Amino acid sequence: MGHTAPEWLLGLDFTCAPTARKPITLAWGRRHGAVLKLERVEAIPSLDAFEALAMGEHPGAPAQWLGGFDFPFGLPRVFVDALYPDLLTEAQPYSHTLIRRLHAQCGTRQGFQALIDGWGQSWGQGTRPATLPHRRTDTAIPGVSSTSPLQTRYVPVGKMYFEGLWRLVQAGVSLPGLDSAPPASDATLPPRLALEAYPGLLSTEILGRQSYKSDARDGRDDPRLLQRLTLIDALEQGRTRLGLRLKLSPAQRDHLASDAQGDRLDAVLCLLQAAWAHAQHEAGDPRWGLPADLDPVEGWILGT
Repeated sequence: MGHTAPEWLLGLDFTCAPTARKPITLAWGRRHGAVLKLERVEAIPSLDAFEALAMGEHPGAPAQWLGGFDFPFGLPRVFVDALYPDLLTEAQPYSHTLIRRLHAQCGTRQGFQALIDGWGQSWGQGTRPATLPHRRTDTAIPGVSSTSPLQTRYVPVGKMYFEGLWRLVQAGVSLPGLDSAPPASDATLPPRLALEAYPGLLSTEILGRQSYKSDARDGRDDPRLLQRLTLIDALEQGRTRLGLRLKLSPAQRDHLASDAQGDRLDAVLCLLQAAWAHAQHEAGDPRWGLPADLDPVEGWILGT
């Protein structure tokens, strides 16, 4: 059964090992023209709860949504070609094909890390570059570079890919541009759609290389509070490449600013990217702002 474009939008800041202290953070909102109204921010403390969200079974969540998710939806082509040289010859060399193969081969995120560590040594000799490669989308905007999806330490986005994308695929969430389904019209849209987002895209545009995150326990005494307030001001005024203004209540503004780790703001930045994709679709783009020539094995970050 088809649906019109989802009214509800979701921004999600992910962690591959969520806890009550370091949860997955969700930002829900709705767009009206060039204004994105933040409805609520919530935290989910486990991967089981993330699975329920992906399945459409999370308590209180809308049945239909379009989401921007802060983890990679693909891997660098040079790695995939070295690991699975036959993937290009398959009828459907898509992102879901790749993640299913990796889970069958590795089993766990630790196994995936061992696979990456062994590249160029126990397998794929002569194919590994000197440094971890990026995807085309990771460096598509000058001055902005997201972490390689093969990084499994420090900022373990590779493990986030392994845990996050797998659950979206298993739940049947639609991945526009990355799965085998052609671009859908409003008459044939699935109820839940996910796109890759990257908070650093907008934060770098506004703050440059200044960080808005810290390990301070009390966000109000954090020396980077000013950076978070500057970022929030710019989002409310619509001073980003997306052309959208964020509408916040005073309480919501304080709630975002008081989070020293920046997880709530990251979720809101992903929400803004989802809203931009929603606007592109409303304007007639069936690809939600994604380029026509994207590599479905690598994926693409919204807005790059």
